[in-house]
Amino acid sequence: MASSLDLIAGLLNQTLNAQTHREAENKLKEEAKKPQYSLSLLKIVSNAAFQTNTRLAAALAFKNFIRHNYVDEEGNYKLPLDEVQTIKQELVGLMISSPPSIQTQLGEAISIIADSDFWERWDTLVQDLVSRLSDTDYKVTNGVLEVAHSIFVRWRPLFQSNDLNREILHVVEHFGEPFIKLLDLADRQIQANGTNVAALKGWLETMSLLVRLLYDLSCQDLPPVIETHLQPISLLLHKYLVYKYQTDEFDDEEDTATPLETLKADICDVLQLFTNKYDEDFGHLVPEFANDVWGLVSNLDEKTRYDILACKGMQFLTAVASVRRHAEAFNNHSILNEIVLKVVIPNVKLRESDLDMFAEEPIEFIRRDLEGSDSDSRRRAATDFLRKLLENFEDLVTQVVFVHINQYLEKGRTDFKDKDTAVYLFLAIAAKGAVTASHGVKTVNSHVDIVQFFEQHIAADLLANTQHAISKVDAIKYLYTFRSQLNKAQWTAAMQPLIQNLASDNYVVYTYAAIAVERVLFLTDEQGQHLFPRSDIQPFAKDLLEHLFKLIEKDTSAPKLQENEFLMRCIMRVLIVMKDGIIDSGIESVLNHLIQITNVIRENPSNPRFYYYHFEAIGALVSNSPRVDLLAHLWEPFSYILDKDISEFVPFVFQIFALLLELNPSGHVPGTFKVIIQNILAPNWWEQRGNVPPLSRFIAAVIPRAAEEIKAGGKLETFLGIFQRLLNGKKTEQNAFDVLEAIVGTFDGEILEPWFKEIIALVFTRLQANPTDSLKQRVARFYHLVSARGIEAKMGADYFIRHAESIQANVFTPFYLTVILPTTGQFARPVDRKLGVISYSKTLGDSEAFANRYQKGWGFTCNHLLDLLKNPPRVTAGFGDEIVNEADVDDIGFGVGFTPLNTCKRGPRDDFPDVLEVEKWVSAYLKDANVRHGGKIAGFVESRLTPEAKAALVPYLA
Repeated sequence: MASSLDLIAGLLNQTLNAQTHREAENKLKEEAKKPQYSLSLLKIVSNAAFQTNTRLAAALAFKNFIRHNYVDEEGNYKLPLDEVQTIKQELVGLMISSPPSIQTQLGEAISIIADSDFWERWDTLVQDLVSRLSDTDYKVTNGVLEVAHSIFVRWRPLFQSNDLNREILHVVEHFGEPFIKLLDLADRQIQANGTNVAALKGWLETMSLLVRLLYDLSCQDLPPVIETHLQPISLLLHKYLVYKYQTDEFDDEEDTATPLETLKADICDVLQLFTNKYDEDFGHLVPEFANDVWGLVSNLDEKTRYDILACKGMQFLTAVASVRRHAEAFNNHSILNEIVLKVVIPNVKLRESDLDMFAEEPIEFIRRDLEGSDSDSRRRAATDFLRKLLENFEDLVTQVVFVHINQYLEKGRTDFKDKDTAVYLFLAIAAKGAVTASHGVKTVNSHVDIVQFFEQHIAADLLANTQHAISKVDAIKYLYTFRSQLNKAQWTAAMQPLIQNLASDNYVVYTYAAIAVERVLFLTDEQGQHLFPRSDIQPFAKDLLEHLFKLIEKDTSAPKLQENEFLMRCIMRVLIVMKDGIIDSGIESVLNHLIQITNVIRENPSNPRFYYYHFEAIGALVSNSPRVDLLAHLWEPFSYILDKDISEFVPFVFQIFALLLELNPSGHVPGTFKVIIQNILAPNWWEQRGNVPPLSRFIAAVIPRAAEEIKAGGKLETFLGIFQRLLNGKKTEQNAFDVLEAIVGTFDGEILEPWFKEIIALVFTRLQANPTDSLKQRVARFYHLVSARGIEAKMGADYFIRHAESIQANVFTPFYLTVILPTTGQFARPVDRKLGVISYSKTLGDSEAFANRYQKGWGFTCNHLLDLLKNPPRVTAGFGDEIVNEADVDDIGFGVGFTPLNTCKRGPRDDFPDVLEVEKWVSAYLKDANVRHGGKIAGFVESRLTPEAKAALVPYLA
């Protein structure tokens, strides 16, 4: 075992090195397939002989292994039962005894296990935790409380349910009383150790964890044990809000919050919860706590150690202002003035730490300021508080704040920091409602004039050589924030100065300019037309793109080159708006830059947003340049990614490859693809969850284009094997039908004959296991595809019925009545409705079974056809503009499973693109069928339909 541990530890160390991590990760995947791999990782974590970095890497690997290998989609264990038991026995104790960084990873692993097992399959856990609590050793107690918090914190975002309530009741039953006793114990220990720094820190951390657990236990409902002890708990919270250190040991701390600040911040969190959720029980205590927190926040200096506390304090005050009866306490000119003076302005002012970040970590400055990663920043919290007050008392707040804005504008003539404060205050009170990522501010305060303020106080900074780059950034940010409030003429005037700022030598200025340009190009009118269409940007698109690429490629090391996702997003947006105009604006140059960037970042992908936008940009080129042979250029970098299995990029590559195939006018598979096709039939490609959707799409694009080779090479069974594998997983069943539809749409019934019974059996089995509506839709589409391909493809309804009935007699009737007819009526997409129309028409016109055996079914089918024809589906051909009118990229979750590329979006599958006027087609088909069958169809209409249905169908036969 020792040599096996050393091998795994060595590979874990190699994953920490950018040069060796890819190969080491692949070898670890092989190790992970061996028995008891998870326990080997835990042994490395627990073994102090290994370096801390190695132990941390093992803890991280264990967490990730548990995430993917602990249970399947149905909640069944994927690991042997004895391994599961050992993990549960060892994990809690190991976490308690581990260093904090390792505790975090193990805590997340426990949380993942708890998701599936707690509490019914792990009903001893709470008692186990309680039994480990210590009255004297805060290290042990804190370890136990960390474990408890890592499990109970899961409840916070969940919706109430009976199962959740039972779980919380179970916890409270065993943990409630010990929790109350521990609050008292921690309080006594803090008092007893006021000057013993190590013990004081430890017990303050205990109290902090207990306050977090108070939040966890109360996040859904107020448990009786908390409700009963609410008074003493409130006194304890008040005591520690105003508590001061008895030692000067912590006075010199500048940057890191001490345990007392962390505790006070945690208390503010609980106060916010209780104010929002339990006003009936807690409301009478709110004014006193608001007073405590007001005094606390007003007296904090600008040291960064107080940042989280300042934010949490202001978030609690925002919660107070959200309850109308409590908010009235603020409805007074002098009180509001005090708030602005003592709470808002000190927390929105630029601090030295902000300017240091502006200069030394510009990308972090930008993310905090614009991307919402500053949710715990003082500025954001002060702004939210001010906006909540504005919501309640718009007139009064605007008057009060404008006095300060004017004062700071005056001071700002000579001090850029004061000018920044004025602009920030204006931004805070001018915006109403949420500031959206897609359109900025949608509603503004009626007491302010956005354009006038810009012209008088901001516009000059956009181009002037200002005192400091911050002023230029503020000017750009102003345009960015109020982008929806400016009309086309105003934007046209601002666009050129904005683009000129891309030439700034200041990182933050040119990045803000790129952000603003990108968001303006994203703006559309009510008809979905871009505010700045291709014709507006064509004249400068080439220079703009070259400049953006130059900024990205300034430093060609992999981490630095992909650092600034905002520049790449701007490139992506220009290419999307340019559409096929890019062919005239130097597509070769753009493509070369993108390939060059791919070749650098593939060595060490480190910024998911950057490479997502990067592949969107390539997708935009491919979708807008179908006549250009892009595969020849992309083949080398993309095949390298697949050869080296660069897992972050593989799903993007297959989306682009699929699009290239779908747009290929020749209808054949390029020779270069044939090696890939051979490789991806192997199971290992399908093991990565993120690979499945793009691989399925790629396979679905390959099948019709390589039909002859598949047939000649006897490969059809392999493709059907992929369908079967995907159908077995709930998360991949939709992808299974992508593959199946490609097969059924390509090969005729004679070729599929040997396998068709088994295909239907698999589908029927899946339908019996509590099917979702989306699964029923896909099954109905599959049936209609078989039915609609009819006699000409040696298929049709009779073909389906014959194979279904060979599995079980009379199985088709309930399937048709309970799945096909009702589900087809719910089809929303025109292509699906059209497929249903064609299928039903061919069933009425040509099915022997419906003509003779299912006579009532013929009438039902006709009624459902007529229902579909009441709103005849109109289907537009081709990919169309929907590719580029994409959802805002900010709505996408990056790096989690599969991320679809909007620019590679495929339109809904249309198996009958030649049928454009559906009603005319139905009429022609039924008339022809009536002639072919000697007038039988007309006879069925007479004998099998109600007078209303007859009247509706006769025009189609006339």
